[in-house]
This record gives sequence, structure tokens and C-alpha cells, in this order.
Amino acid sequence: MTEAEKYKKATYHLWTFTASKMISMLGAHVLAFGFSLYILAMTGSATSFATNMICSILPRALLAPVAGYVADHYSKKRTILMAQAGTILTVGGLLLYTETVGMSVYAIYVTTIFNTICSAFSGVTFSSSIATLVNPERLQKAMSFNQLSTSVAMIGGPVIGGMLYGFFPMEVFLIINMVAYALAFCLESTMNFNLYSTRGEEVKKEKIWAGLVSGFHYIKQQKVIKTVMWISLWINLFFSAIVVGGTYIIIELLKVKSTHFGFIEASGAVGMLVASLYFATRAEVKVPLRFSKISLILLASSLGLAVVPLVSNFSYLGVVTFYIVIYFIFAIFEMGINMPIGVYMQKLITEEYRGRVFGLMETMAMSMMPIGMMIFGFLYDTLPATVILLVTSAIIVTIALVMLRTSVLKEAHPEFYEQKLGTESVAN
Repeated sequence: MTEAEKYKKATYHLWTFTASKMISMLGAHVLAFGFSLYILAMTGSATSFATNMICSILPRALLAPVAGYVADHYSKKRTILMAQAGTILTVGGLLLYTETVGMSVYAIYVTTIFNTICSAFSGVTFSSSIATLVNPERLQKAMSFNQLSTSVAMIGGPVIGGMLYGFFPMEVFLIINMVAYALAFCLESTMNFNLYSTRGEEVKKEKIWAGLVSGFHYIKQQKVIKTVMWISLWINLFFSAIVVGGTYIIIELLKVKSTHFGFIEASGAVGMLVASLYFATRAEVKVPLRFSKISLILLASSLGLAVVPLVSNFSYLGVVTFYIVIYFIFAIFEMGINMPIGVYMQKLITEEYRGRVFGLMETMAMSMMPIGMMIFGFLYDTLPATVILLVTSAIIVTIALVMLRTSVLKEAHPEFYEQKLGTESVAN
């Protein structure tokens, strides 16, 4: 295949995987919204709702490293298609069960677990495949489009689900999900996941445990990758302060109505959409870790600003408007952290280990979510919200300054700092 033909195929991939991701994610969000409303309507129990949330997080957190091993050792295309087919069969099984026995909360739990397992394999494999689907020059655009499709699904899923729930039975939600994943399956089956691969035809097979251990050894030898992973872990832990505290502060302390809180949360998804479009249309960030460091400090500062309505006499409209802007800014800066680091990691990690590294990162990030929620849930019950947010903001700024100190940035981007030093010497 000539370079011109590869470039044309990469352009096709750029639009095809964006469409397939958007369609499948939209179907997933519509179904998740329907499940949530059904569980609350049938049980009225927050515990039942939380149980389904655990079913949607825990299997993925546990299996992400295994999914990474599979992505590194077996056909990525086959893995993704099998995972998509698994989702279709799982939801189809629930549809058949509903038609013959009737819908039940326990059946939803089982379906959520199997869907989450399939999602772990398709998600990690897709993440490790982006660098082989498009040429390096368009990697940032590809990842921006990937995030854009997620943002659209996050906005559209609840909207579509909300419109459908009052007029159609749960079977319609199941059918929509199956159709969405079937369309995604068809689109992904036309893609060449080895277009820009640097590996040979033969992939050295390792037993699963040996493969996971070699993945750990690879990470230990890469100082910059270790640093990024530790930052990811700590940030996911401490940003539970806003995940838990945002809802608590806005609804419980400031008495904002649930409808208006929905607008506040939606502004975050809009912020992600705007940031995705920005990164998709601009040149690739030249010094990714420095850009992410600045974004992290700005995000932590915005977290500190979130206390302003708690210590000021804002009107009701002022409170809602303030948090709409804050959530929008959060999303912009969050993308400013994740996008440059994501592109940098795609290029830095050797293709043979990309799946295992991304799988382990996902496990670390997702495992911190429930831990952080438990810690900050306890803290918000015992300490003032203003103290928690301000201290957390200071901790995150400290993490950014220490873990992404100049010596680390120089090691990650020696070409930039050497050029900068050379320019300064000429100027002197």
C-alpha cells in the first residue's frame, strides 16, 4: 500500500471510528439512563441504584489489565468485534428474558456486569489502537474526535432516554442499544487496525501472567510513564472532592433544584465538546506535559473558586450561573490535562505494551473513584465544604508542581528544553 493510499485509509478511519464510537456510546448512555430510572421506579432504593453503579465500574476496573494483555497479544480487530457482539448478545438475552419472564432488577445487574466486561475489552483495545489507525501527524485530531463522540453521547444519551422513558417500555431501550452496537460492529469491521502498525506479522505469545508481569517491568523502566500513571492515580482520588462535593454543595447546601442542577452538569459535557473541537482543529501540542501541568494548576485553582457562593450572598440565579461557568471551565481544563498526555502516551509507549499500559492506567483510575467517593463522602459529613475544597485545591497544585517539576519535563521533552537553552545562549 502506497503512502497516499494509507493516508486515504487513515482519513476513512478518522471518520469511521468517530461515527462508530458516537453511535455505540449513545446507545450505551440511553440504556444506562433507562436502567437507572427503572431501578429507582421499581425499588425507590438508593442502594439498588448504587449496586448497579458498582456493577458498571468494578468488572472493568478488575479486567482492564487482562483486556490490555489480550489487546497486545491477539488481533485487535477481532477482539473489538467480539466485544461488540458480546454486548449485542447480552442485551438480546435480556430482551428475550423480559419477553418470556419479565424485567427484573437482578436481570439488569447481570446484564450490566456482562456489558461492562465487554466494554473493558473493546475500550482498552480501542485506546491502544488509535496510533495504528491514523498517521502520527493526525493523532491529536483522532483522539479529539474520539473524545468529541463521547461528549455528544453524554449530552444526547440522557436527553433521548428522558424523552423515551415516559412513552415507551424498557424493551425499546434494549432494541435501541442493540441496533446502535450492530451499526458500530458493521463500521468497525471495515477498518484496518494494523494500518500504521510497526510490529511484525508474528506476535510473540506469552502466558497471561507472564504477559502482565512483563507489562509491569516495562512500566517500571519508563520513568515518565510511571510519573504520568501516579499523577493519574492521585488526581482521580482528589477530584472525587468535586464529584461527591459538587452534588452535595449545590443541592444540599445551596438548595438548587434538581432540574437546574441538570443544566449545571450538562455544561460540563458542553465544555468537553468545545475543548474537543479546539484540539481537533489546532496543531499538536509541542510540550504536552508542560501544557498538562499548566491545565492541572488552573483546574485546581478553579476547584478553589467553587467555594465562592458558600461564603458570599449570591442570588439563586447567580449560584446556578456561577456553577454552570465553573463546570464548563472544569471540563475545558480537564481536557487540557488529558488530551496532550493521551497523545504523548500513544507515541511514547511501545506498541507491544500499549494495551497493558492503558489497561493498568484504567484500573488505577477506576479503582480510585469508589475509594475517593468513600473518603470524601465521610469528609463532607464531618468537615466544612469550604475547608475540603480549598485544602484539596492546594494538594492538587502541590502534586502538579512536585511530580511535574522542571527536571521531569526536561527528561520528557529534552528536544524542547535543549532548543530553548540554545536560543537563550545565542541571545546572550
